[in-house]
Amino acid sequence: MKKLIILLILVAAGVPATYAQHTYMGRIEYERKVNMYAQMEEMEQMGNGSWAEKIKSQMPKFNISYFDLIFDTVRSIYRPGREAPGNSIFKMFGGGPATDNTVFTNFHTDSVKASKNVFDQKFFVEDSIRVLEWKEREDIRTIAGYKCHKAVGIICDSVYVVAFYTEDIPLAGGPEMFGGLPGMIMELAIPRLHTTWVASKVEVIPPKEDDFTIQEKGKKVTEKELGDTVYDNFKKWGSMAARNVWWVVL
Repeated sequence: MKKLIILLILVAAGVPATYAQHTYMGRIEYERKVNMYAQMEEMEQMGNGSWAEKIKSQMPKFNISYFDLIFDTVRSIYRPGREAPGNSIFKMFGGGPATDNTVFTNFHTDSVKASKNVFDQKFFVEDSIRVLEWKEREDIRTIAGYKCHKAVGIICDSVYVVAFYTEDIPLAGGPEMFGGLPGMIMELAIPRLHTTWVASKVEVIPPKEDDFTIQEKGKKVTEKELGDTVYDNFKKWGSMAARNVWWVVL
């Protein structure tokens, strides 16, 4: 908390919230890209119809959307950002899963709150911060001007997750409910969902207190309770039930 107060004083005095090549507060914009063709082809292979080719001819290959992550030294909030151009076709099909998730993380209290719509039903998740067993890799790349290191992890027992994080933003956060690395996740990929999140820009600006507000609407559940509810509702769909759970526990 002392560090946050010092930073706010520096910002008020006109000193940028970056020093020693570190960024301690600001806004990250993520571009989320979902390969819709690959998802539809998978659904066909699972025996859910032969309609994919007709649909593919009427829509772009990728569903692109933008999300913002606002952060300071102890908090972050991830929420929908600006409208992606040419995205109206996907709204006709409901926009796809996890399009309006809002996730507030308090790193001081090790807690997370998330507002999620799952097939027109609202849920409000209250839980402790998710703990993933990340494994470091040697790959390095530059994302939005930040040097990033690679790590891999597993969710839902078998779903592979790839992350690139930067130690130059020393907050263990990231898009959706992902975090737990020695710095901010700037790129995230879940191959089995054919989806990536990539930081497109970082703005070093002090957040406002009301930026961290999250509306507590919907059925209150833990992360596990939400996953169990979705699986029970869709278990008749076979393998698609598990895929729906992967989306809601992001």
